[in-house]
Amino acid sequence: MSTLWLKNPSAIHLGAETPSDIAAGGLVVDTSAGTIVEVVAAGGTPIDPPDQTFDASAYVVTPGLVNTHHHFYQTLTRAWPPVANSKLFDWLVTLYPVWARLDAEAVRLATTVAMAELLESGCTTTADHHYLFPHGTDVSIDVQVEVARELGMRAVLTRGSMNLGEADGGLPPQHTVQDPEAILADSERLVRTYHERGEGARIQIALAPCSPFSVSTTLMAESAALAEELDVRLHTHLAETRDEEDYCLQHFGMRTVDYLESVGWLTDRTWVAHGIHFDDGEIARLGAAGTAVAHCPSSNMRLASGIARAVELQDAGAPVGIGVDGSASNDSSNMVREVRQALYVQRLRYGAEAVTTGRALDWATTGSAAALGRTDIGTLRVGGQADLALFRPEGLAFSGSHDPLTALLLCGAERADRVMVAGDWRVVDSRVVGLDTEALVARHSQAARGLVAG
Repeated sequence: MSTLWLKNPSAIHLGAETPSDIAAGGLVVDTSAGTIVEVVAAGGTPIDPPDQTFDASAYVVTPGLVNTHHHFYQTLTRAWPPVANSKLFDWLVTLYPVWARLDAEAVRLATTVAMAELLESGCTTTADHHYLFPHGTDVSIDVQVEVARELGMRAVLTRGSMNLGEADGGLPPQHTVQDPEAILADSERLVRTYHERGEGARIQIALAPCSPFSVSTTLMAESAALAEELDVRLHTHLAETRDEEDYCLQHFGMRTVDYLESVGWLTDRTWVAHGIHFDDGEIARLGAAGTAVAHCPSSNMRLASGIARAVELQDAGAPVGIGVDGSASNDSSNMVREVRQALYVQRLRYGAEAVTTGRALDWATTGSAAALGRTDIGTLRVGGQADLALFRPEGLAFSGSHDPLTALLLCGAERADRVMVAGDWRVVDSRVVGLDTEALVARHSQAARGLVAG
């Protein structure tokens, strides 16, 4: 065992409504095992002398933030003028042909940029929903696994899919869809090759048909059966816009939650992205089933899709997590900024007293972890994974603030100073360790220009 004492933080958020004062003296991490072995009370010292001590007195410590929904490849089409002012369906129709020009190197660059930005914003675990596999990109998930391992980040990489093209009544162009047999075979390959189980898992695979308007009901049902057979999670977009609701009524004769149940997805194996347009009965059904929702506030505002009923979903029993969504509908992969957005947009719906800063942080930590089926991350506790973020609330933006933890969101923290994953520092001085950021930005920007130019 090699131990590190994170000593006397200025504030600490343990998560899951655990009183922070029990760890006012900091945390002791077993850096070799990657777990937390002790919480230290105010004025106390570790039971055994630590091998190293880190003075955390200038820092706010939180569990590593957990991102439940993203599309890494979309970092290549940020702030693209033709879709800057579009609603979802028009936005998709315009972007599908551009994304269809992706190649494996573009996926690698886009993934690296997205994951690095997430890390620097305090995120230690991320999900990604990758559903586009144009010619030459069958290895996209394999590439993402390589990048996650290089950066030292935990990832739930979903094998997404689209098989319902325009000719069959779907939204995507025909050249962006795949045969169901190929989709299911590759899904099984990826799970058997990469999926890790149990506490401390670094790479996991989930199955993620894209949406009701791009996937057949048969593929949805077959994906649910395969996920149960392989014991992995399910993910899809659901109830993001009124247009989607209208589509489900027109094509399936049912609303989105009825559709979800009809294909075998209304279970606690599932987490859905957005989940905005649910009625009271549907919220109750999702809660009873334990189906989780990834709340993506910036994307929902960017595309004017609506405001998720996050408080009611959580109160009904549906785990609620936070997602930054793709960087062409949020145009950012900043997780701590997304928590602030969730805090404010949910206060707009429910009021300030119902949506505290602690509740918003818990959505991004314990709630997000639950959405991904994890109990070993998202909290700071003895025996849990040593995934944590250290923020330094300093400078003009924080001058005059009285509570460091509250200031983290209300004053608008942008970047973590340090980030640890499994006991290993992956961000130091607000930069990903070992990453040539300037060279990455140059290569990624060149790829982005080439993609939209055709």
